[in-house]
Amino acid sequence: MTTPRFVFRPALAATAALVLLAGCATGPDANPKDPLEPLNRGVYRFNDAVDRAVLKPVATAYVDVTPSPVRTGVNNFFGNLGDLWSAVNAGLQLRPRETADNLLRFSVNTVLGFGGLLDIASEAGIQRTRIDFGQTLGRWGVPSGAYLVLPFFGPSTVRDTGGLVADSAADPVGHVDHVPSRNSLYALRVVDTRAGLLRAGQIFDDAALDPYGLMRDFYLGRRQRQIDDMIDKGIGLGDGDDAE
Repeated sequence: MTTPRFVFRPALAATAALVLLAGCATGPDANPKDPLEPLNRGVYRFNDAVDRAVLKPVATAYVDVTPSPVRTGVNNFFGNLGDLWSAVNAGLQLRPRETADNLLRFSVNTVLGFGGLLDIASEAGIQRTRIDFGQTLGRWGVPSGAYLVLPFFGPSTVRDTGGLVADSAADPVGHVDHVPSRNSLYALRVVDTRAGLLRAGQIFDDAALDPYGLMRDFYLGRRQRQIDDMIDKGIGLGDGDDAE
């Protein structure tokens, strides 16, 4: 396989710059988990503008014109690819059950589910556990660091941004040699992901007086609970943060 290439290289470069700035507080009243809040809010506004102008309309059209079985197949396909990397991360975390389940899911759905278009494993009761490298780092004691909003990628932390680099390098789509096919797969995955968030996004927009603050608190709390749950279930050191 060739070295993976990324669609959003400018975004990753901007991400690296944000990580270098992450240690800089904005003042004595800065949120200790969000010392870069003014910068993060600017990136949030940029992402929101891109979403409203491009991603949300495209995702809405995708839902309107694409039959539900086709959308389900697309979602299953990308979920199946994620199961393989989840199995690797579960192995790195010394979680044999989740490692075996995700490997079995990937094998069953790839062979019997026409490359993952059908989710035979779920119908057979084989549980999916989504695990990324940021969670693996947190399980073994890497602190989350400052909250970051990444261009295009959205909410993150210093630790999760490092994990995102590993996740991207391990992404099977990045190893597709044919450039148009690879970029089409990237685009389809973005649209599929955004389509799955349409209803939740509308509820979020209607309920939030401060969407930025709500998103930040939800993301940090959810990630901390994921780490805590891993520690409760087995081996691990924790990430040094208090539970939300």
